[in-house]
Amino acid sequence: MPQEQSPEHVLVTGGSGFIAGHVILQLLDQGHTVRTTIRSLEKESAVRTVLERAGMTRGAALTFVAADLLHDDGWGDAAAGVSVVVHVASPVMPGAVADEQSVIGPALDGTLRVLRAARDAGVRRVVLTSAFHAVGFGHGRPDRVFTEADWSPLDGPGVDAYGRSKILAERAAWDFVAAEGGSMELITLTPVAVVGPVMGNGVSGANHIVQNILTGTMRAYPDLAIPVVDVRDVAAAHVAAVTVPEARGQRFIVGTGEPAVRLARIGAVLRAHLGGAASRVSTRRVPSVLIRIRALWDPAAKGVAADLGYVKRVSNERLRTVLGVEPRPAEEAIVAAGESMVAAGLVGPR
Repeated sequence: MPQEQSPEHVLVTGGSGFIAGHVILQLLDQGHTVRTTIRSLEKESAVRTVLERAGMTRGAALTFVAADLLHDDGWGDAAAGVSVVVHVASPVMPGAVADEQSVIGPALDGTLRVLRAARDAGVRRVVLTSAFHAVGFGHGRPDRVFTEADWSPLDGPGVDAYGRSKILAERAAWDFVAAEGGSMELITLTPVAVVGPVMGNGVSGANHIVQNILTGTMRAYPDLAIPVVDVRDVAAAHVAAVTVPEARGQRFIVGTGEPAVRLARIGAVLRAHLGGAASRVSTRRVPSVLIRIRALWDPAAKGVAADLGYVKRVSNERLRTVLGVEPRPAEEAIVAAGESMVAAGLVGPR
């Protein structure tokens, strides 16, 4: 088990984001000092309010700096004087997009921009948020458990622009640190689909799936299964990666270790636990043949068709043994996501 470490001065990029917000909360709870980036300091008050309502302690230990992944300005100031950078900020746009570079550019160029600033500032360690898209997509349907040794092929079945952005950015990070990083350490985290308690009025990541099911927007379920993990466990993995010495130079899948959860099962879990708030949750299913036919001309359906009927299995052994994180069960994460959306008024009245 990892040993308790001394507090660090940590930079977290993208402080207004879903995962970053939870990371900031846990870093502050554990006594670290945090600086975070936002694209405009005009947003500082709003971000602080969201974090305070989510239970932020030690708000005086949190400071803000303006920096944008698309520009060099501000990154030198952001990295100055910190010992660890947690780089979370990146566009999240799964599915078909009109311009792939609008996703890939900020992810790839932004990651290299952050790494250069960190190296130049003498940062000891960078923790990079990648995604399971860089691990377990595009392989077809292998009958095995995915581990950190796996890399998704750029043009495999079901790999979209978001997946390519994560593959390219993470590979570029490893290459940069090996060639130009000096003594700076790199750790990458590849979370599976992230659900869990929302912050403010924003719905991000796989929480959109839960929201669409609760609102009835998803009228019927394709035979699709997704591996999910609670955002609080994703944040705990980031916080552990800040200090655990044995984590240096390693890649971590962040998941529950359970098989992927079918969308119909997510609906059933929400109906079982949320009562009247789940009154619009569908019980219908879409025949896979219809999706495969639609995939002949619809890029969005093509991405879904690649994984129809396939239940991915994902190892979290390294997460548990090196970082000491024992994730919540998938069902608990799904229920927490739904309950938080109901409480925030994001899915209508009960």
